[in-house]
Amino acid sequence: MTIESFQDSPPGGAMLTAYDLAHIKTYLRLLDARDDPGATWQEAVHIIFGIDAQAEPDRARLVHDSHLARACWMTETGYRQLAALKNR
Repeated sequence: MTIESFQDSPPGGAMLTAYDLAHIKTYLRLLDARDDPGATWQEAVHIIFGIDAQAEPDRARLVHDSHLARACWMTETGYRQLAALKNR
């Protein structure tokens, strides 16, 4: 599987961004990994982003946590904006 190009932290804020739209699959994969009792965050960041958490622990944690937070935002708020785009 190809690893998508990504920033260490996704753009924040209250508006859906082009980055969010480009990384919907990434967000879904992070949410799935979070809910898998057998998956660790280190494994998820390695598989999804290609980052070795032992070699780059601070960066790995930042990338994982910031993208997971944005994924959660998508499930709580951002999905409304996404649905509005789809209904145009």
